[in-house]
Amino acid sequence: METTLQPELQGHFETAQARIAAATSAEELRAVDRDYLDKGGVVAGLLAAIPTLPPEQRRGAGQGANQLKTAVLGAIDVRKAELEADAIQAARSGKGFDPTLPGTPMRRGSLHPVTRVTRELEDIFSSMGYGILDGPEVEIDAFNFERLNIPSDHPARDMHDTFWCKVDGAERDSDMGLLLRTHTSCVQVRAMEKLKPPFRVVVPGRVFRQESVDASHEHTFHQMEGLVVGEGLTVGHLIGTMKTFLREVFQKEIEVRLRPGYFPFVEPGFELDARCPFCETVGAGCKVCKQTSWVELCPCGMVHPSVLKLSGIDPEKYTGFAFGLGLSRLVMLRYEIDDIRHLMGGDTRFLSQF
Repeated sequence: METTLQPELQGHFETAQARIAAATSAEELRAVDRDYLDKGGVVAGLLAAIPTLPPEQRRGAGQGANQLKTAVLGAIDVRKAELEADAIQAARSGKGFDPTLPGTPMRRGSLHPVTRVTRELEDIFSSMGYGILDGPEVEIDAFNFERLNIPSDHPARDMHDTFWCKVDGAERDSDMGLLLRTHTSCVQVRAMEKLKPPFRVVVPGRVFRQESVDASHEHTFHQMEGLVVGEGLTVGHLIGTMKTFLREVFQKEIEVRLRPGYFPFVEPGFELDARCPFCETVGAGCKVCKQTSWVELCPCGMVHPSVLKLSGIDPEKYTGFAFGLGLSRLVMLRYEIDDIRHLMGGDTRFLSQF
């Protein structure tokens, strides 16, 4: 395979090309893939070195690293196709076939990392007495915004960057109030309509926002909302629940802290941070927590009395607390994934690692 690379990268490619040409199995090709394209490989090393270069050289270095990645990936794909064609030809001709050998075992798939973490969290919350709920991904404005104390003129709507669904006959997409849900909190509204207090539920699922896609932002990602409604609930119950949850996830006691935060459907509202469980020394900081020793975990707070009232629950008698977990963020923390786009990319090379 011919390719044009910067002279200093040509040696890397020629070495990789020689290994690829000599490969006789998919496993040998995967080894080349790991050595050059995976985290800690040659390309990752080249990208990591870019900040140390003079500013005028960084653009060219980044382009060169990406060209090397594309060239190696293309060579692997070509060789993989050749091996598959050879295998088909050998099977048709009967060469190398031994009927006394056992058949080729079927390749087993694996669970997506988001599915793995979701099921784990569902088991944890089920053991704490929570029910697991689901709801539609295409929602109406009333459940996604209005009933959560976010009326049409509320500035909080600007933070959600909503995908409105096109409806025939409407002048604007938003006129019919049909949208892709921006959070799983809308299922909490449905829960408060149908369930009688006291109750405890969590709601995992996909949500959608018009985000500019990059390594830390996606237009489609996963959340898990939690809602507890009963008599006499306080912020102390919220903190206790979060500490119990974190202890089950990380199998050790995790320190938490609350910072003030604003969310229209809770009052008071908080941002809950957890002491970074990946720091080798408490308070030292690491790359996961960006040297702060704290990890932003979830927004939470006491359910706003107006939200309870809109769902037919007496705020004079009942209180509640709610929390939202970023499932995609938890998956990235658990498996040290540095690019959220891998989760929805569908790349089998990435998914086969789980």
